[in-house]
Amino acid sequence: MDELFEKFFLEGCEVRKNESMACHTSMKVGGPVKYLVLPNHMEGFERVVMELEGDQIPYKIMGLGTNLLVQDEYLDIVVVKTERLSGFNVDGQRIIVESGMALKRLCEICAEVGLSGLEFAYGIPGSVGGAVLMNAGAYGREVGELVETVEVMKDGKTYLVTKNEAEFGYRSSLFKRENMVIKRVVFSLSFGERERIKREMREYLMKRLEKQPLDLPSAGSVFKRPRPDFYVGKVLEELGLKGFRVGGAQISEKHAGFIVNVGGAHFSDVITLIEIARQKVKEVYGIELETEVEIWRSKP
Repeated sequence: MDELFEKFFLEGCEVRKNESMACHTSMKVGGPVKYLVLPNHMEGFERVVMELEGDQIPYKIMGLGTNLLVQDEYLDIVVVKTERLSGFNVDGQRIIVESGMALKRLCEICAEVGLSGLEFAYGIPGSVGGAVLMNAGAYGREVGELVETVEVMKDGKTYLVTKNEAEFGYRSSLFKRENMVIKRVVFSLSFGERERIKREMREYLMKRLEKQPLDLPSAGSVFKRPRPDFYVGKVLEELGLKGFRVGGAQISEKHAGFIVNVGGAHFSDVITLIEIARQKVKEVYGIELETEVEIWRSKP
């Protein structure tokens, strides 16, 4: 693996050994991984992925770590973090964006150039790649609605996937199901008045501030809605779990759909809360909740 370290370094990447994932997730939870690789440009990113796949080395791609929960114990994988891949190009009503750009930053760029459509997404945490992968959404809208094409890598080859081929669904996509690596996304937007776009973005941001526990570390909304009319946060509150705490993790007192780190939370604390919530909902409603948050661990 030292040879691999050298290869990645010579590709222009920053490489960190035994890096703690608690420093790279919004939940502030997670132990060390074998290597964390931070490509500085798309070409380096492509070569790193091809090298890992060619040598059959276990790896995972991450964006900004806002929808991610990582075990406390050592994880024997290479993690490739895309946060430095943030190039973009505006072409009329289209904007071409690299996968590592923060979704919030994309919204700000769109406002500056007078492109409308992504206002609802302002404040959704995470990267463009992550948002497209899971078809992130809010307030009845989803990111996938605005995608024109997505450039991906699969088995060492690059493909262009159209919106119709992407199979976007509720918190799902072809990219997620097929473990595709997202490189760039083309969004098709419409021209709009800059001040109106900025005003709407601020209004959406204020809604988030009012309803979500943004003052504490979390991994965002923990569970998927099992059906459109089943609001998990409201149900957990009705079941008396709002504010329930295990160790340093707590089902948020502000919004029960979130688990927050109130200080020194461990992976096991968060997982215990997730299982308690799932079990209670199954007992009362007969519904199996699925997690929206991605969980990395050696064993199930």
